[in-house]
Amino acid sequence: MTPLQRYIAEEIATDHADGILTRREALRRLGLLGVGASAAVALLAACAGNDDTKITDSYPSPSAPSAPPGTANAIPTAAITFAGPGQTQVQAAWAAAAQPRGGVLVIHENKGLNDHIRSVAGRFAGAGYSALAIDLLSSRGGTAAFTDPAAATAELSRIPQEELLADLGAGLAELQRRVDGKKVGATGFCFGGGLTWLLLTSGAAQLAAATPFYGPFPDNGDLATSKAAVLAVYAAADARVNASRPAAEAALARTGDPYEVFTAPDADHAFFNDTGQRYNATAATEAWRRVLDWYSAYLG
Repeated sequence: MTPLQRYIAEEIATDHADGILTRREALRRLGLLGVGASAAVALLAACAGNDDTKITDSYPSPSAPSAPPGTANAIPTAAITFAGPGQTQVQAAWAAAAQPRGGVLVIHENKGLNDHIRSVAGRFAGAGYSALAIDLLSSRGGTAAFTDPAAATAELSRIPQEELLADLGAGLAELQRRVDGKKVGATGFCFGGGLTWLLLTSGAAQLAAATPFYGPFPDNGDLATSKAAVLAVYAAADARVNASRPAAEAALARTGDPYEVFTAPDADHAFFNDTGQRYNATAATEAWRRVLDWYSAYLG
């Protein structure tokens, strides 16, 4: 099992432990990943017995903002395709700022390119940063080709890391072409947060800044070739991803480049996703403010 497959499997088990997925559905999804029955049962049991760090009051209060941050000025996205590695075509959602200050590559969660991620791209454009939300299932027909979201997740887990990085590199090149002369950054969530870290450790020279949201830092990751200013976003109750945070912080400190770590209090994994059960409006609003401040400082 690759690190990304392991991450997705653990996420499914954690969703079951938190009551988001039934046992039957969690086992079905683990089966789609190729996890054997006995291993799946053991994983569910391990995650169910490791929830002592969870914060139960991690949902928005009645006084929290009703609209997700950035939506008031969001710009609608348009579906585009562009040349990918080899002869492939990459699908994406594009949102153009009226007067772009820079560009942002938006990397989706393990569900693929959906309406929530399109919304995030539109929010960046509304804030002055043209945004391209890439569909990493493009070589498999695109996210829309999967009627079962769990099947989309399973297919994502099977795509080699090198292929994912190649598509992301093509996305960065397309973004640079569309915001010619401007700096570009990358934002990813969960699975996409992990891929943002992978981009950084791979030495993506195009990146001037990055803001990974609660993504796992790669095993033995090294940021020596990165020149990006990084704002790493975590959640206080997200023990699974937080386990790799010390390695990320140590790698960031060694670069000498600007970085900051923000841990949202009273929030759990995926707190920024307003379509999910762990959405925390207060934490999402604060994280959005910090991300825009970060891009203002390091993108323009």
